[in-house]
Amino acid sequence: MKKKKISVLSNCFLLLALVIPAAAFAQTVNLQQAVQMGLHADPRVKEREQLVESARALLEEAQAKDGWRLNANLFVGLAPAVSGGFYQGGATSGTTPRTDGPFPGGLSDWTSLQVALIKPLFTFGKIRHYSEAAQGNIDVKRGDVRISKADTVMDVKRAYYGYLTARDTRRFLEDVQSRLEDALNRVSRNLKDDNGESKQSDLYAMQAARGLLGKYLSQAKAIEKISLNGLKVLTGVGMDADLQVADDSLTPVALPKDGLAELQSKALQDRPEMTQLEAGLRARRALVAAKKSDKYPNVYAGIVGTANYASRRDRLNNPYVYDPFNSVGATPVVGVKWDMEFDLADAKVAGEQAELEALNYKNQYAQAGIPFQVSEAYQHVHADYAGLQYLAEGAAAARRWMISALADFNAGLEPANKVADALKTYALTQAEYLRTVNDYNMNVAQMYRAAGELE
Repeated sequence: MKKKKISVLSNCFLLLALVIPAAAFAQTVNLQQAVQMGLHADPRVKEREQLVESARALLEEAQAKDGWRLNANLFVGLAPAVSGGFYQGGATSGTTPRTDGPFPGGLSDWTSLQVALIKPLFTFGKIRHYSEAAQGNIDVKRGDVRISKADTVMDVKRAYYGYLTARDTRRFLEDVQSRLEDALNRVSRNLKDDNGESKQSDLYAMQAARGLLGKYLSQAKAIEKISLNGLKVLTGVGMDADLQVADDSLTPVALPKDGLAELQSKALQDRPEMTQLEAGLRARRALVAAKKSDKYPNVYAGIVGTANYASRRDRLNNPYVYDPFNSVGATPVVGVKWDMEFDLADAKVAGEQAELEALNYKNQYAQAGIPFQVSEAYQHVHADYAGLQYLAEGAAAARRWMISALADFNAGLEPANKVADALKTYALTQAEYLRTVNDYNMNVAQMYRAAGELE
């Protein structure tokens, strides 16, 4: 008996262990929390951040050109073997060199090492200009990160508002559908009883309205699921997670108080595209200067040395005679080095200058285009806000019409086709109101994005 009790308790604990984790992972988030989760989870943002690190590595590479560099070459080969003095037969006098054949004494191993340790002293601005270009590239990539974050914010808001819109649409359509079903059942009973209160055309009117409502309801349910799954993906919790939103219903955000001129001025200062253009212009100017600097040499200093060893060659202790297969030497050097193809250098300068001019024209377009984008979003916001006032009144009136029409129908004072019209009008007006609230909220978000605000 005791063992049985222990077994029951174990099963209870196992059941709790299975249930508790599912509840523990349930999350309820508001819009701001969803946005922050999206910014931390979006791999597109992380990708852009890594491209910034890649650009930073290019800057470090350009700056490293000013440091010490080592060129070394070590190899093992073959050399003629030679023993004895320089002169024939090892004699210390005479004028005839040894002529012991093409390979006197056979072959010898030959080990050779050439080393050059060099540091640039003056490069006519090459390192400085290439470093400036690399820094400009970093700033451009940072702008890409800001743009990617703005995209993420917009995607999260679109999914969040889209879910609220679809959920509220589904809720009120279910309410309308329930009322319609009640009215439809009443018409069916009247026709069955043949009491004269309803006609066959009333039944057809009700069924037509039910078909239209059914289509809208099925669409709302699908969009509700799609939007919630999209929100789960964007926030990084995964599609299998239990994610809920904190808002009970979709409501319009407050009408922004910012004036159009203020928003346009802010956009020209804070938009990441403007920052990118400025950085791109700096980078292109630096690249033009760098390509011009490539026409000039590099002045350097360092140490150059060589070491050669052949085990089967006697070393010559004669300062006037050099044996390339068996020698050692090193010296400090100061030199000038050119590495330039004249026609190619001019072509590279012309190419970079053309890229710079193209960027200047893009900057001119941005100076005109960005204020227009802000103005476009601003006008949409205020038009939607004005439309919301009319739609709110219209939806409220349509609901009152639906309720009164149903009441009159139940009292036998209103024909069924009038009820069907009231139901359809309310459904369409309320759905349009919710859609306009969603559009208005997204246009507010788009307006602030156009003005350069991340969130």
